[in-house]
Amino acid sequence: MFAIYQHLKDDFDCWFTQFFPDKPWERATKALGLVENTIMSGRFKKKGEQFVQDHGLQYDYRGEKNYNDYALVFLCTDSIFPRVAARTKSIWVQEGMIDPIDWWGKLVKKLGLPGYMALRTSLNGSMNAADIYCAASQGYKNFFSKMGTEKDRIVVTGMPNFDHCAQFLNNDFPYKDYVLVCSSDIRETFKREDRPAFIKQCVDIAAGRPLVFKLHPNEIWDRAYKEIMQYAPEDTLVFQKEDTNHMIANCQELITQYSTVVYVGMALGKKVHSYFDVDELRELMPLQNGGSSAELIAQIGREYIAFEGPGTAFLKQRSLQNSPS
Repeated sequence: MFAIYQHLKDDFDCWFTQFFPDKPWERATKALGLVENTIMSGRFKKKGEQFVQDHGLQYDYRGEKNYNDYALVFLCTDSIFPRVAARTKSIWVQEGMIDPIDWWGKLVKKLGLPGYMALRTSLNGSMNAADIYCAASQGYKNFFSKMGTEKDRIVVTGMPNFDHCAQFLNNDFPYKDYVLVCSSDIRETFKREDRPAFIKQCVDIAAGRPLVFKLHPNEIWDRAYKEIMQYAPEDTLVFQKEDTNHMIANCQELITQYSTVVYVGMALGKKVHSYFDVDELRELMPLQNGGSSAELIAQIGREYIAFEGPGTAFLKQRSLQNSPS
């Protein structure tokens, strides 16, 4: 969102918020402390507020300051779709990988319940709520369409945080030529995982090569670190705050679970492992367009603000204008 903002800030009055509870029952769960390990609250909310402060951005939590004045809202989830977005024009931007849908997610979808009730990102991008959907690739456009979002609402733009992976090769991370493990917050998001078995599998894949773990920001450090030290070689390195992209750029081989960063490894030609089918990931692979996705998405937003009509009509007109004569 910050990258998109860079291409709009000179011409528009831009404000930032973050994931927030909108409906009364959503606010109740936050008040009861039930979402402290999610991006809606706790340390993640504080981190978002700190980012806004560090970059001197205008902050409007829940959109309450300027509720009736916004011309367009950008979101990176439609699992929660607040009223401030529903009342105006809206553009959804893909920000990462979509979790596999399980039986519970299918039930949530079938019953028409809010997407966040799937308890993972499996329904993100498939709620057909925003006017326009910006997808990372043609593969993802097809995926979101099959999951329930109208194909005419979806445009392939690339994904701003995963569209120029070659830039990560220039870094100052001090280690090289290791097997990197980027774990996921499976247990922290209330799913079952046999972490000891996963660590042992990583050790087997490494086959004596140096092993480095990069924990998901949401993982409980003490528990995860203790497990790694118990089942991995004693010289294994464990990180949580370092730049994941730089760590991937310097590795020989990448092991992931449910993480979008597998795309960074694929883009950089690394051998990768994932809980997802790697062949399917290649179909979904985000466009590598030299970092131009944010500018394209900003331009779509700029044009859509000036357009009178629904998002589908706008995209149809835009497609005709950009098609070869």
